[in-house]
Amino acid sequence: MRTIRVTGKGDLKIRPDTARITMTLTGKYREYAEALKRSAEDTEKIKELLSKFGFKNSDLKTLGFGIDTEYESYTENNEYKQRFSGYRYRHTMKVEFASDNDRLGRVLYALANSELCPEFNVSYTVFDREAVKNELLGKAVSDAKEKAAVLARAAGVALKDIQTVDYSFGDMDLEARPMNRIMAAKQANDCAGECYAMNIEPDDITVSDTVTVIWEIG
Repeated sequence: MRTIRVTGKGDLKIRPDTARITMTLTGKYREYAEALKRSAEDTEKIKELLSKFGFKNSDLKTLGFGIDTEYESYTENNEYKQRFSGYRYRHTMKVEFASDNDRLGRVLYALANSELCPEFNVSYTVFDREAVKNELLGKAVSDAKEKAAVLARAAGVALKDIQTVDYSFGDMDLEARPMNRIMAAKQANDCAGECYAMNIEPDDITVSDTVTVIWEIG
């Protein structure tokens, strides 16, 4: 059986429709149990803060959590040494919502002025990721089909049944980062009122991928 193997490429530009706030809480304590306890308490405070803006507890998702030992340096008899200084927890979370600059400004202001002083940044993504993947796959297959038809005509053969379709779409980076700097809460407390004036219009997200199709030819 004779075959022809063609790789098609799909390109897509998507308008972001979802804002994402990524927050990181840290704290250092002498005892491991205290670090664990305080991390849980601080997370509850974040949930309470977000609830004032219409978020449910389940809307806050953990991206990473860990507790590590830390050491401090000192010298003794002109000799460099280290000693245990405590346990530091680090909890990174995200919350997503339909793009809304007013809501975003109010949430950021509340975070910046909270007692927790979290680090946070803002990015934008797409709510329906599966729809994006499916559309991208369709474009890649259509491109492969067009290329195969051109090659078949040039070679004087006919395309028959598809034998295999090979694609391996991984986790696409569907995120625009117009504010890619991590902001510490203490950096800005001089805003009048209770809201930062946000005027962000994120650029389209560009994604591409390939699919390889094998046709029987005759």
